[in-house]
Amino acid sequence: MLCRLRSAAPGLLSAALVAVCSCSAPAQAASSASRAGTLASTDSLSSYTLAGDTHPVHDPSIIRRGSTYYVFATDSHWRSSPNDHLQIRCSPDKIAWTACGSIFPSGLPSWIAAKVPGIAGLWAPDVSFFHGAYHVYYAGSTFGSQRSVIGLVTNTTLDPADPDYKWVDRGEVLESRPGDDFNAIDPDILIDKHGSVWLSFGSFWSGIKQRQIDPATGLLLASNPTRYNLATRPNVKNDPIEGVSLVRHGRYYYLFVSIDYCCKRDPAAANYKEAVGRSTSPHGPFQDESNTSMMNGGGTVLLQGDAAWNAAGGGTAYLDPSNGDSLIVFHALKMTENGAAYLWLKNLTWSHGWPAVGP
Repeated sequence: MLCRLRSAAPGLLSAALVAVCSCSAPAQAASSASRAGTLASTDSLSSYTLAGDTHPVHDPSIIRRGSTYYVFATDSHWRSSPNDHLQIRCSPDKIAWTACGSIFPSGLPSWIAAKVPGIAGLWAPDVSFFHGAYHVYYAGSTFGSQRSVIGLVTNTTLDPADPDYKWVDRGEVLESRPGDDFNAIDPDILIDKHGSVWLSFGSFWSGIKQRQIDPATGLLLASNPTRYNLATRPNVKNDPIEGVSLVRHGRYYYLFVSIDYCCKRDPAAANYKEAVGRSTSPHGPFQDESNTSMMNGGGTVLLQGDAAWNAAGGGTAYLDPSNGDSLIVFHALKMTENGAAYLWLKNLTWSHGWPAVGP
């Protein structure tokens, strides 16, 4: 069984979850990383500067509205109501974070439970703004399963004090079933230089895919049924790649992905990493710094764990269109707290057309 566990978190690591993730291959994963471009320095994890409500956090996505930053993350039911889904955190300075609500405070929409029997929570929300509204795409699945959905909610504001604040359920965007050659999880939105909207997604099961979105509805664009293939790891057992984030900087599009395994019974055995490639087209082909195609396992590693903070990944790059900031949010496991997952936020710096994780 494939170990697709991007949204797993310490409080959810039940015996059943451990059984799903029993197919670990750390030696193979380590060798695959060495083929995926230049390994990153661990200096990016040398000090933790965030404060407040930063734990537990998996698979964060970030956006700024006015002077407030908002982070959306995978459900963490052991710290809140089991009926509260897709928590939101806020910060005025990118350092101090507080809880500021959730998208579904009263339980899962009924259509999700019907589509995914046994679902307990929602995963990997991605926030974006287009066509006059904030869009949050998210995944619904169960551990190790291909029976998955990507859903959408919209809001005209992110400020809970605004009288117009209301999350509107737009329903299903995409689904996958056992036997498909993709998994409908880990959504990400890109608006390309022409204003077209693209949904990238996927985990294991032949890797990262992409479909075009109708900006008026936020759903798949019926007039373009083309599914683009962006990245896969065909020579690595189980094709461990997921957590896509696609942004445009200068003349290139940069494809950030998480590779290897986020979650193990022993957190020291997790070997998640954040990797990147680039292309002049939003559909690829993407190549790493060594000119290896990401359709053939390429990817320059930007982040990897160290003895104190392991399995850095689940990241989302955010290029602020108003102030020019380049940021990446991700999670890493604090080893002195038995692998507790914490929110991280770092600057992205750019040199010779490639990103690096800065202070």
